[in-house]
Amino acid sequence: MSGPLDGITVLDLSQGAAGPTCSMYLGDLGAEVIKVEPPGGEWGRGLGPPFVEGVAAAFLGMNRNKRSIVVDLKEPGGSEVVLRLAERCDVALESFRPGVADRLGTGYEAMAARNPRLVYTAISAFGQDGPWRDRPGVDGVAQAMGGIMSVTGTADGPPVKVGVPAADMAGGVYASQSILAALLVRERTGQGQRIDVSLLDSLLAYQLIPLSMFLASGQPPTRLGSAAPYAAPNEAFATRDGQVMVAAYTPARWPALCGALGQPGLAADPRFDTNEKRVRVRPELREVLEPLFAERTTAEWITLLDEVDVICGPLLTYPELVAEEHVSRGDSLVTVRHPAVGEVTAPPFPGRLSGTPCDFTGPPPPIPGEHTEVILAEKGFEDDEIRELLQTGVVGGAGHR
Repeated sequence: MSGPLDGITVLDLSQGAAGPTCSMYLGDLGAEVIKVEPPGGEWGRGLGPPFVEGVAAAFLGMNRNKRSIVVDLKEPGGSEVVLRLAERCDVALESFRPGVADRLGTGYEAMAARNPRLVYTAISAFGQDGPWRDRPGVDGVAQAMGGIMSVTGTADGPPVKVGVPAADMAGGVYASQSILAALLVRERTGQGQRIDVSLLDSLLAYQLIPLSMFLASGQPPTRLGSAAPYAAPNEAFATRDGQVMVAAYTPARWPALCGALGQPGLAADPRFDTNEKRVRVRPELREVLEPLFAERTTAEWITLLDEVDVICGPLLTYPELVAEEHVSRGDSLVTVRHPAVGEVTAPPFPGRLSGTPCDFTGPPPPIPGEHTEVILAEKGFEDDEIRELLQTGVVGGAGHR
């Protein structure tokens, strides 16, 4: 059964994390993804440690369902190869700093002149316009300048990065969503368009709730560790042997939690009898609850709280998470076979489509230029052209690097 994007071809010039994540999800959904790499491969291949047979594990996780072609855009004729490929593609994706693609001859105007139906997406740190346009940026810088570090951490500690590359992942997801919308518009109008996605704007969207609260109140949020600024208790508590995350702030679940803790009278305590009050006196509430949670193990609390319908869950480390049957035996992780490094396991596209399911059995993360010759042939290049491009170094194949 074909995926929902069967028949769509993506020309991916992006490197790093945000762009490759975007194109991987499009590939999971059934699109053909042509990964255009510079000689030696994109810089994300060295994004480690850890490495698996010399290839960054992070790269392997973000580049399944793609084929690789090496094109040297600094060589005369390199941009022409890309433009000819763009003529037969539906989507183009790049993550250069603003203006670089135009200087290389592979910007939106050049591609759209060859293919007006093309959906062209540029991912950058701060967008194609504005005072920060030319600033270089990566995930950590975007997190710092995008406000999310200011609300991450504990009240008595320094601001910290989110433990995952949140700007890159959000940028990749919002880029893929934008591309899907533009393809839908193209079905109605026959016209492609340009899409500008920045890591900064992606983080602003990712922070919809706290930013909305600040814009309405004028009060900057404080760092609360695992707690939520709008509900209490809605945070992690230390148990006898670990941590349990508890969300018991609704009118029904707060009394249920108090009963499970052996303190039914606490529910009517005038300090804590509404969510608004509990949020305002959160430190005082924690002082009451912390010693109670410390009396039992995490497993004991999960059992007790499940029985009274209090939303909760254990704080799991990565080893514990992937060992859980719900994750390990379901479709929360997928494994593809790589000819050089063996099995590669990573999270799949999370959408479960019943009629057109995603396919994770396509090409594994490619080696640089692995598919150069076959891609050029498929896209209309003649045999003698391909030989000349390889001999002059404009393109590189797996055996011509």
